[in-house]
Amino acid sequence: MPIQYTKTRLWLLACALLVAGGCGGKDSSPTGPKDSNPDDSNTPTFDFNRDLIAFETDRDGNLEIYLTTPDGSESINITKNSATDGDADWSPDGSKIAFASNRTGSAEIYVMNVDGTGLVQLTSAAGTDAEATWSPDGTMIAFRSQRVGDQSDIYRMNADGSNVVRLTDDPEFDGDPAWSPDGTRIIFSSSRAASNGTENDVWAMDATDGGNLVNLTDHPAFDCSPAWSPDGTKISFVTDRDGNDEVYVMNADGSSPVNLTNSPASSDWASSWSADGSRIVFDTNRNTHWDIYSAAANGGGSLVRLTSNSADDEYPAWRP
Repeated sequence: MPIQYTKTRLWLLACALLVAGGCGGKDSSPTGPKDSNPDDSNTPTFDFNRDLIAFETDRDGNLEIYLTTPDGSESINITKNSATDGDADWSPDGSKIAFASNRTGSAEIYVMNVDGTGLVQLTSAAGTDAEATWSPDGTMIAFRSQRVGDQSDIYRMNADGSNVVRLTDDPEFDGDPAWSPDGTRIIFSSSRAASNGTENDVWAMDATDGGNLVNLTDHPAFDCSPAWSPDGTKISFVTDRDGNDEVYVMNADGSSPVNLTNSPASSDWASSWSADGSRIVFDTNRNTHWDIYSAAANGGGSLVRLTSNSADDEYPAWRP
């Protein structure tokens, strides 16, 4: 069996339950956002034309995609569906969001406008399709798929879902793809080196054919969930090399890794960079449940807490 992550995505767990028959009673019809109180004329209009962070949360009883401002002062549910929705990723122009949902009975990749309208289903293969990431020119999407048996590999397709190309073919786990800002490389996490004494590493490959593989972390710890800085010079990732999960930042060639979060009593996960590269947003359970925080990318300054409730708010993605 391939090595799986120490932090399980809630929507993947829900999808597994759905396959097993545990979620069969849910309404799987896709819907756009609805006003929870349509008769309240005093409800302020949410401004979608600004700096925003997408994240997934179970605060409504099932996993939904929300948007929030960088200070956490305003939030809105943009999926509002009884299915499990997560894995949000912004298009390069910030007008669309790709995400994964089990609303048709299995995990597939969808695209919607930033306000949740204009829903389009891109994949319809057997097995899980998830973790979509846009190419910097917006013409392609890379994603993780288990469409061939239980093997988890990285694929690429056109932004409309056509012309699917398989980029990795390894019996071990490949996931967490992220496109380089120049469009030439894709980083991902893989357990393919586990037999050599490493548990999971961050790798890089050519975006065209999956060639020119390079192990960037090559460490016996568990390294995963990589994200490029906007200028392509840095990569943030999650590692347990200090005995707990922390967000690190390293040079794009894997050198000079530095612990960004430094919170030994908690787990920190799932980083994403601001458009100007000055800050990194991540999720953490330092307050018993998972919340979204941001930190200066250089490790200085104070943390900013974006969410605070009894739900789990996870996997943030900053608008480019």
